[in-house]
Amino acid sequence: MPRPSTDRPSLGRPLFLLNLKAYPGALGLGAERLARALEDLGHRTGVAVAIAPATPDLGRIAVAVSIPVLAQHVDALAAGAHTGFVPPEAVASAGGWGSLVNHSEHPLSTEVANATVRRLSDLGLVAVECARDVRAARRLAAAKPDYLAVEPPELIGGKRSVSTARPEVISGSVEAVRRVAPRTIVLCGAGVHDRGDVTRALELGSEGVLVASAVTRAADPRAAIAELLAGY
Repeated sequence: MPRPSTDRPSLGRPLFLLNLKAYPGALGLGAERLARALEDLGHRTGVAVAIAPATPDLGRIAVAVSIPVLAQHVDALAAGAHTGFVPPEAVASAGGWGSLVNHSEHPLSTEVANATVRRLSDLGLVAVECARDVRAARRLAAAKPDYLAVEPPELIGGKRSVSTARPEVISGSVEAVRRVAPRTIVLCGAGVHDRGDVTRALELGSEGVLVASAVTRAADPRAAIAELLAGY
């Protein structure tokens, strides 16, 4: 799928964004299988879907599927002599739509996170900035990212969804972000496991979810994706 050329690119809403992290079964051919399953189920259900594979798989996945593909991290640098770094231009060249920014497993200072968002925006790429709580969401929203995913780190990979354990974080973040950046779309992440978690997150005001281990560590990833999409 061609990347958007508008000033405010969009992955769609409500959005289901799958972060593959770097789990063994979600690399290489495993990443491609997951991307194809997500693409198929997204089309079947009519839900906007996107995927964030490990950086070495980004180009491969972008060619294999028509859904938006994001990097898991980029650096706020211009393309040039930066060995080992990932400038946004590299993501664009590989067919990516943008990147996650400031995930709790790859945290950045507010200054660097917001600089990264601006670099992505300048290039017409999508930024999905991650925040740990309401206060962080309000602070990070100042850069006006396209999407902001609120994910309390203590719930990531756990068995309790933020929509159940700490619903006030979602509703509070939605309110805080709207005051600062009304066009930024708020997503919910951390511990989202089933359709009920997704439905509750949407009821609290989010416009989609960011999911990882509920799918990548599932015995049947396709079935796990189908279960989650049923909550929309």
